[in-house]
Amino acid sequence: MVGATLAIALDQAGFRVALIEAETDSDLLDPSFDGRASAVAFSCLRQWRALGIGAELLTSAQRIERILITEGQLPGAGAARDPSVRLELSADDLGDGAPGEPLGWMIENRRTRQALAHALARTTVTIIRPERVTGATFNQGQAELCLGNGARITARLAVGSEGRRSALREAAGIKAHRSDYRQTGVVATVQLANPHNATAWQHFTPSGPLAILPLSGDRASLVWTEETGNAEALISLPDHAFESLLARRFGDALGRPRLLGRRFGYPLSRQLPESTISDRLALVGDAAHGTHPIAGQGLNLGLKDIAALVEIVSDARDLGEDFGGPLVLQRYARWRRLDVVGAVTAADLIARVFSNDIDILRWARRGALFAAQTTPGVKRWLALEAGGALGDAPRSLTLG
Repeated sequence: MVGATLAIALDQAGFRVALIEAETDSDLLDPSFDGRASAVAFSCLRQWRALGIGAELLTSAQRIERILITEGQLPGAGAARDPSVRLELSADDLGDGAPGEPLGWMIENRRTRQALAHALARTTVTIIRPERVTGATFNQGQAELCLGNGARITARLAVGSEGRRSALREAAGIKAHRSDYRQTGVVATVQLANPHNATAWQHFTPSGPLAILPLSGDRASLVWTEETGNAEALISLPDHAFESLLARRFGDALGRPRLLGRRFGYPLSRQLPESTISDRLALVGDAAHGTHPIAGQGLNLGLKDIAALVEIVSDARDLGEDFGGPLVLQRYARWRRLDVVGAVTAADLIARVFSNDIDILRWARRGALFAAQTTPGVKRWLALEAGGALGDAPRSLTLG
């Protein structure tokens, strides 16, 4: 999704673009491809609107008007009844910082890929698929990419957006520091018995967070984080047993859920490379950062990378600079460094502090939730942060 968005944005900015895609179109659009949905900050959806795909996405998108965060040793219903262990954010907390906007949107990844495929068909982007980069060389003049079919492509700038195992990052010799949480996120789509009322639920337990994120039609995207061994057992359970366990774990707020489709397991880790740039190379998305999904910022960080990179290389070209040169790429790296490191570190801290049962940490996090709930300024800051509206944002994220 990140690479396709980047290709569309660069094409609309007047660049000649080649997109190398490992999957076939039919695989990417298959509902069972990965089963995930993404929380998209309202500021990042503005970028898709500016690229002309917002209208199609909004036909299946679900607004997030409210986020309810609870913490406790027991299932979520018990914790939600205790106002000292809950934090509630709503679109009203945005105030005049983003009038009329929701906190964010939930969009199924297959719907996003479909909208991007339609938008790519309207561009002049050269799409090479199914194919992978097997090697690359970089120098001060150009990047040369070697493909699996033996073909070679040269460009003034290559962008790695192939995920955490980026072949371009490895070819450039950029080391990535990785930390394994020894947790797995169990992902599934469920039909809810009661209306979700555009609310995203996040319940923290000692073994990991349980998130139920609203989708259209009173469905929800479930992300149930457990220690890897327990997660594998959850995936192998019969549907009715999984549904019963989920109902007990989450409580009765949304009624008994019903599974729709398969369950998927995704091992969780944190990853940051030593650099996001090299000679003739920039990294975006998961190639540039891998974060715990606890704050739902993975895709949003990638979309911010794209907005910043396209703005920087477009301005450089218009000023007659070498848009793939080191001075230009250093501006991109500096612009994104603080936001990325801050988001990845914050998600890491939250995951580690909330995923345990140490008494002193349990009381500290309950105190933090209570303080945030009772301090309007903090709630507004958290709401704007969730919407991606804080900091030095690229132009395409600030357009209404």
